Amino acid sequence: MSESNRTRQLRRLIGGAGALLLVAMLALALAPAGALAQGDDPVSQADPLAPEEKRVQVVQSHLDLDRGNFYHLLGLEAGDILYVYVTRTSGNLDPTVALSDEYHEAGLLSEAFWGQVDLVVEQGADPLEALPEIYGSLFVAWDDDSGAGYDAAMVYEVAAEGDFQLLVTSSPASSDTFGAYQMLIGVNEPAVLSGSAEPVGDVIASHDRDSSQIGEAVQVIQGELTEDEGVVTLTLAELSAGDELNVYADSPDGSLRPVLVLEDYGGKPLASSNLGGKSETALLSHRLGESAEAFKLSVRGVSDSSEIAQGKYRLVVTVNAPEEAIAGAFNRGLPVVKEPIEVGVGVVLQQITDVDQVAENFGAVVELTMEWQDPLLAFSPDTCNCTYEVYTGDSFSKRLDEAKIDWPQFTLFNQQGNRWVQNRNVVTTPTGQARYRERFTTDFQAPDFNFRKFPFDSQTLYMRVHSLYPEDTFVYVAPEELSGIGDQLGEEEWEVVEAATEITHEDGKTRYAYRFVVHRYLQFYIFRIFVPILLIIIVSWFIFFLKDYGKRVDVAGANLLVFVAFNFTVSGELPRLGYLTFMDAILIGVFVISAFVVVFNVYLKRLELAGKSELAERIDRFSIWIYPLTYGIGVAIAVLLFLVD
Repeated sequence: MSESNRTRQLRRLIGGAGALLLVAMLALALAPAGALAQGDDPVSQADPLAPEEKRVQVVQSHLDLDRGNFYHLLGLEAGDILYVYVTRTSGNLDPTVALSDEYHEAGLLSEAFWGQVDLVVEQGADPLEALPEIYGSLFVAWDDDSGAGYDAAMVYEVAAEGDFQLLVTSSPASSDTFGAYQMLIGVNEPAVLSGSAEPVGDVIASHDRDSSQIGEAVQVIQGELTEDEGVVTLTLAELSAGDELNVYADSPDGSLRPVLVLEDYGGKPLASSNLGGKSETALLSHRLGESAEAFKLSVRGVSDSSEIAQGKYRLVVTVNAPEEAIAGAFNRGLPVVKEPIEVGVGVVLQQITDVDQVAENFGAVVELTMEWQDPLLAFSPDTCNCTYEVYTGDSFSKRLDEAKIDWPQFTLFNQQGNRWVQNRNVVTTPTGQARYRERFTTDFQAPDFNFRKFPFDSQTLYMRVHSLYPEDTFVYVAPEELSGIGDQLGEEEWEVVEAATEITHEDGKTRYAYRFVVHRYLQFYIFRIFVPILLIIIVSWFIFFLKDYGKRVDVAGANLLVFVAFNFTVSGELPRLGYLTFMDAILIGVFVISAFVVVFNVYLKRLELAGKSELAERIDRFSIWIYPLTYGIGVAIAVLLFLVD
C-alpha cells in the first residue's frame, strides 16, 4: 500500500524517535479507566482495600534515543493493584511507562500501529481523530508525568490473571531524551508512588531482552599499523550486562596476520584471538556479565618477516548482532568503539595591550570559547525548572570533579606569567551541549619575532591552546565563527592584516593555534626618523657648496652626534639581536658616510693649508654629486638585502 501525503505528514508529526515512542505518544492523553490520569494525585487513587500481600522491586536500567525496555510481569492475579514509578537518574530522560495485556515485539508493535493508521487513511477518515481508538487497542494503561516533575507514575487494577508486558521508553513529548532510570514496581504497595518504597517479596518484572530494543550495532574500522604505531588500542563505548561483543579482523592487503586482545578498564585481559598469529583472520567473542565501560581492544599484527608487523587491517566490531552481520558488514546502530568528543575551539582577540619587542612577548585581552556535547552532562529540565544551567568561576570544574566527568581542560602553551581571568562561565543544555567561555588578560610569548626588515617588518603572533587529554578522549576542531579579531584592538603601533586558525596533532593530543599577522603603522618611523635623517643628509649636501672646509668638518661632526642619538632611540625598541636589521643598515650607512665626509673635508683642508687649493677644488668638484649618489646606492643595496625576499 502506498502511503498518502496525509499519512506521511502524520508520521512526521508523531515520531522520528522509533516505534516505541510512536506508540507511547498519544497514549498519554487516552488513558482508560485503569490508568493514572495526568495531574491526578497518585496516592489518592490507591485502593484502601487492596490485598495484604505486597511485593516491591527496584529496577535500574538505561535508555538510548532509539531504545525502549520491555518487562514481563510475573505472578499478577485478579484484584492485585500494580503500582509503577519511573524516575530519571542520569541524562535528560523524560520517562514514559505503558502496560499491555498482550505480548508485543517492537517491530510487530510498529507494524500494528502503522497498519491501523494506513487503514484509517484508506477509508478516508482523519487519522488524528482515529488515534484514540488505535491506541486503546494497544495498551490498557500508561502515564508520562503524573509523578514528581517528569517522573512517570501509574496505577492499574488487575481484572484477570494473565500475561502482562510493561514498556518503559522516552516521552514522545520531549524529543532527544536519554539516560538512566530507576523503576519502582510494586504489587499492592501504594508507597511505590512516593518513589521511596523498599524492595520486598518475589520478583515482579523480568527484563524481556527479545522484545526490548537491545540495539544491534555494527561498526567497520580500517586502519594501518606502522613502525611508529605497531599496536593500536581502541576504547569501547559503554556496554550493558548481557551484551555479546564480537570482533572480526583481517588484512585487506594480506600484509599481516591480526592479533586481538580485549582488556578491561584495569588492563586485565578478558579475551583474545590468534595470539600466535597463525591464522589470516581473528575472531574474538565475549559476553558481558555486567555493565562496563572503558574496555580496551588492542590490535597488532604478525608477519613472517618480523614479530610486529606493518600493514593495513580491517575490523568488524559488533554488539548483539548475528554472525552473518560480519559478511558484507556496514555501519549501523550506535558506535561500538568510543569516539572522541569533538570540541569546537575559538579565540577572539579583543585587545592588544602591549607588544614588548625587547622581551619578545605581547599582552592581550582574549575571549576563549569551547563548545562540545557530552551525554554525561545531560540533565532533565524538571530538576531546575530551567532550559539551561549556568556555572560561573570554578563551580563547573568542581561539579565535574565530584561526578568524575572529564571536560576538555586546556593549557595556554605560550602563556607567560599569570592569566588574569575577568569572567568565566559554562552554559549546559538538557541534551549535554556545553559552551565554555572565558575572558582573560595575559602575556603571550612570541619567539617567532623577526626584526630583519624593521621597521617595515610584519610579525606573526600566536595564541596556542593545547588539550590536556589524548585524542581518544577529546579532539579539537576550529569552527570559523568562534575565532576573530575585535573591533578596537587598542595598540596604536600595530595593525592586524591577516588571521587564521591552525589545528595540529602531536604526541597524541590536539593543538589549536590562532595565528595573526601584524605590521607597523609607519607614520611614526617615517616622520620621526626617516624624514629627519633625510633632512640632515640634504643639509649636509648643501655644505658641499661652501668652500670653507673647516665649517664642513664641524657640520659633519655634528651629524655624527645626531645619528648617534637616532641609534640609541632605535636600539631601545629592539632586543639585542644577533643579526642586523634594515634600520641598522641605514644608520650604519649614514655613520660611515658621515665619518668619510669628516675625513674627506679634513683632507681638503690640509691640501688648502699646503698651498694646493687648486687640487682641492678639482677633487671637491666631484664630491657634490658623489655624496648623494653614495646615499642612493647605499639605500638601494639595503633594500635589496633586507626588504626584498
